[in-house]
Amino acid sequence: MLNRRHIRVKVMQTLYAFRGSESDDFSKEQKFLMFSIDNMYNLYLLLMSLLIEVKKRAEIDLQKKQKKHLATAEDKDPNRKFLNNQVLKVLNDDLELKKLLEKHKIDNWELDNEYVDIVFKAILSSDLYKDYMQTRVSDFKEDKEFIIDVFKEIIAPNDKLYEYIEDKNLTWLDDLPVINTIILKLLRKTKIENNNDFHFIPKLYKEEEDKQFAIDLFKKTLLNKTAINGEIEKKTKNWDADRIADIDYTLLQMAISELKNFSSIPVKVTINEYLEISKEYSTPKSSIFINGILDKLVKEYQETGTLNKMGRGLL
Repeated sequence: MLNRRHIRVKVMQTLYAFRGSESDDFSKEQKFLMFSIDNMYNLYLLLMSLLIEVKKRAEIDLQKKQKKHLATAEDKDPNRKFLNNQVLKVLNDDLELKKLLEKHKIDNWELDNEYVDIVFKAILSSDLYKDYMQTRVSDFKEDKEFIIDVFKEIIAPNDKLYEYIEDKNLTWLDDLPVINTIILKLLRKTKIENNNDFHFIPKLYKEEEDKQFAIDLFKKTLLNKTAINGEIEKKTKNWDADRIADIDYTLLQMAISELKNFSSIPVKVTINEYLEISKEYSTPKSSIFINGILDKLVKEYQETGTLNKMGRGLL
């Protein structure tokens, strides 16, 4: 589910918040890092369960209309297209997903069902819903496109839902765009035929070694902080320290640590990853600054033979 850029961002956030030195005990910060990464899965499950709860809310709404004393012809014979949406049905009937929701105790919407109502009403009042409900039947392709559009245009940008997520867990705010993207990718890949029982419960880490990568990057950056800072200072003598953004400094520390301690990661990959992260999390000119410093350091490492890279094409 998570790629290494997501992991690097999590390490960056934890290092940025750490105010100790390399000699201090940072076991709490390491635990926080791993908790923060693991907790992204809970956010994923929370949003997936919201889709299931919206379907349940639609069922309750339909039942209430049918029981009305003065039920209209439409109430008695409603358009069940939304309820019969095949993607929602796949989600609702996914036993493995249900087990995982129970295991992680994702029951937020039972207590905070007003947010389910907010999302459900937003769907009902949307042009997307009105256009979708013009007919009573649909194929899987139309059902899937509708749910993708609902998630992308109604659920993901919902301000009330955003505030709720912020209130529940502050670290989720940075995770939300990542999780929304992951959910959209999974929805787009959903198939009705031979649907994989584990389609909606992806592994947290794409590769088994990614978890260890997070721990090692965090520890090696902190344990070599003084030496790394010395290298940065040599290359920024003409820069006023106050002019260097704290995020940029943290990214440089991580990039240098990765260049020197992770022999299997190509130099270009390391540099490109930190440049992309800087574009998203730092100032407009940060990527140019970081690229300049790293370029000088890499040339120096190559000249002195201190760039320890194994395998072809890693330089």
